[in-house]
Amino acid sequence: MIIQGQIVDVFARTTYPGEIQIDNGRIAEIRKTESAPERYIMPGFVDSHVHIESSMLSPARFAEMAVKHGTLATVSDPHEISNVMGIEGLNFMIENAKTVPMQFFFSAPSCVPATAFETSGANIDAAQIAELMKREDIWYLGEMMNYPGVIYDDAEVHAKIKASLAAGKPVDGHAPLLMGDDLKKYADAGISTDHECTNIEEARAKIALGVKVLIREGSAARDFDALWPLIDSNPNEVMLCTDDCHPDELQKRHINLLATHALENGADIYNVLMASAINPVLHYKLPLGLLREGDSADFIVVEDLKNFRLIESYMKGDRIFANGSATFSAGFSDHPNKFLRQKIKISDIELKAEKSKIKVIEAGDGDLLTRSSVVEVKVENGMVISDPERDILKIVVASRYDNNPPAIGFIKGFNLKKGALASSIAHDSHNLIAVGVDDEEIAEVLNMVIKSKGGLAAVSGDEKIHLPLEIGGLMADAPGEEIAASYKALNEFAARCGSGLKAPYMTMAFMALLVIPELKLGDKGLFDGLKFEFTSLFID
Repeated sequence: MIIQGQIVDVFARTTYPGEIQIDNGRIAEIRKTESAPERYIMPGFVDSHVHIESSMLSPARFAEMAVKHGTLATVSDPHEISNVMGIEGLNFMIENAKTVPMQFFFSAPSCVPATAFETSGANIDAAQIAELMKREDIWYLGEMMNYPGVIYDDAEVHAKIKASLAAGKPVDGHAPLLMGDDLKKYADAGISTDHECTNIEEARAKIALGVKVLIREGSAARDFDALWPLIDSNPNEVMLCTDDCHPDELQKRHINLLATHALENGADIYNVLMASAINPVLHYKLPLGLLREGDSADFIVVEDLKNFRLIESYMKGDRIFANGSATFSAGFSDHPNKFLRQKIKISDIELKAEKSKIKVIEAGDGDLLTRSSVVEVKVENGMVISDPERDILKIVVASRYDNNPPAIGFIKGFNLKKGALASSIAHDSHNLIAVGVDDEEIAEVLNMVIKSKGGLAAVSGDEKIHLPLEIGGLMADAPGEEIAASYKALNEFAARCGSGLKAPYMTMAFMALLVIPELKLGDKGLFDGLKFEFTSLFID
């Protein structure tokens, strides 16, 4: 088979008319020609760090959507489902991904559980990591979120890192705001990437220590505008990623849009393609073709090198996208899950007014980091209640793995004037989380999620909306367009209730992520992410 067009040779930093000879799924020869059609043949895009589960789609359903944007592969940390179901969840992701031609390269998740400060569904210890590293379908150690464990010489943490390095596999990092001597010790442990940089000074400090920076633009955390200049200043040390990409956004864009934005900002085309297609393959030693003779015939054909409008995609010489759609479809999936929580009563989430002031989580739009403030409580019948006029709303986290009493806190930033939102997506243990104005509706919306053993829900008066997520309470086995439409309807519901957040469910999910400062809420209580310890809700 011969494919003709303008060959984009990223390594030689040149584009020329030519043709590609494909034999037995590999590129046998690339020939220059005097002329060729005005379409561009280039390496496919790679998401260098993504949790597939956050798309609310199985890997196969994710592939159906992502391939439309020129994505040929992802570097995927199955951290979410592994925290719910352990190695069983990891194996589900790998086996499901094999049913489609797009490539998924999975890690052994390093932090299951993410911390000892919340109830989790599983534990993957260093001995299990060492066994996983022997597998050919495990490509790296997933993001080491327990950076205090690295810095303060936790033996279990270091054993996991050493197991990966001994197997010749990279170790992904996760170190928000870490600088100075602590950062040096973190990097010296063998950690080679970080996707948590929020400013360019932090990113450059990490690059100086040999850490590759993954520029993230996801559904909740958006760091591209702050970090894109690194694409030209450090083209070999950066990659592009989404980290968490919800289905409505995946329907519209993926890494292709980040590449387009970089070009619009003035970045060099070959540097952009290094970050978006080449560097992930080289860093993680992935068997994905990069448009060289002898490579697997994995590439895309686009109309131009500005918007990257996709014409065709090829994987191992087979066409997997053409005529505006994928040439494959996802089949029926298994529905593994772990969900033991029973019904929540209103009395479970009532809170007696012990003191007159409380600590409040302050959430920002598009920011995983939170702030902390102190406010006077609003009391009714001796109970602390939400105060929507001041945007102080009750937030509840309840374990999905047992029936212990829920943890209760308060949060600013959602601006709900009525109703309640709930989800079984709550990073990283994926317990139940809800934010709302009224205790009765908070209990009701939580029970909607409990009844379906996972999902997203919203309630306001007689109006209710629900998106079941039957795979681990995290993903759905349905076409991405259907899930995107349901998710969009939930966000619109939240907006009608007063929320101005772009992605309220994504923001809510990260309010339980204890490893990112400053103040978060887990199922065991309010947590100070700066001191890495529990803290009291009430204050003198």
